[in-house]
Amino acid sequence: MFSSILKWAARIVSCLLVAVLVLYGVFSFLFRQHASKKYSVTVRNIPIPGDSSTIAEGRHLYGIKGCGECHGADLRGKIVIDDPAIGRIAGSNITYGTGGLPESYDNDDWLKALRHGLNTANKPLLLMPSEEFTRMDDHDIAAIIAFCRAQPKIDAPSIPIRVGPLGKILSVSGRIPLFPAEKIDHLHEQPAQVVKTATKEYGQYLAVSCTGCHKPALTGGDNPVPGATPVANITSTGHVGKWNCNEFITTLRTGRTPEGKQLQVKDMPWNMTARYTDEELTALYLYLRSL
Repeated sequence: MFSSILKWAARIVSCLLVAVLVLYGVFSFLFRQHASKKYSVTVRNIPIPGDSSTIAEGRHLYGIKGCGECHGADLRGKIVIDDPAIGRIAGSNITYGTGGLPESYDNDDWLKALRHGLNTANKPLLLMPSEEFTRMDDHDIAAIIAFCRAQPKIDAPSIPIRVGPLGKILSVSGRIPLFPAEKIDHLHEQPAQVVKTATKEYGQYLAVSCTGCHKPALTGGDNPVPGATPVANITSTGHVGKWNCNEFITTLRTGRTPEGKQLQVKDMPWNMTARYTDEELTALYLYLRSL
């Protein structure tokens, strides 16, 4: 009797194991399909000024858009996620040093990466938040490119990206936006320059950078990474609706909320939002309060 139970248990476990392997094989196949998809896009060329003022603007944008969170303060690249199940996700060396970008990498290639989420072979860049950059105006995107191109060459190998089993499942199921190129309107034509004043309209423009974590409606919700801290609702129906403008600015500069909670940088990168100007934070506050 006992031996029969063991046999049936072994069969059930074997069937479950086969089912898991087959399911993972399907996800792996779909992942490869996404990763190898080739896009046909037309890059709209724009002038990239190289003057000191444009480069300074680009430095500011590089900071507040979180570029350094993946590519490092000096653009040499850094590891963003290193987890056996999810994988090793890293930003590459985007200087023109050895291990970084080739000398042939031109403005069209920069625009293709930033606005279309594609590499030089027209295949998707992994985890590159191009769905946010594609909505930036020509002036700002040119400034970021000018800043990056002006940085010293750093000889450092780009860290290879490895996507683990859970990373493949989460990306294919849409929980982790590993293929931003799929979300982009590649025919969208961006404005030359938006009006940058302390208005909710400018705040809406800036809030695009918040949508990657706080969701398109900015109402937050479950974190796509299993076990991670839920994402906050930053509309007027969340805590932001209870704060005045000065409290909002203080929170995004120090990570300390009016309720006395200290936000962790790993959950809310306030070290990045601390670089916003008063005008930018006021505009962002006005927009979030309008939702």
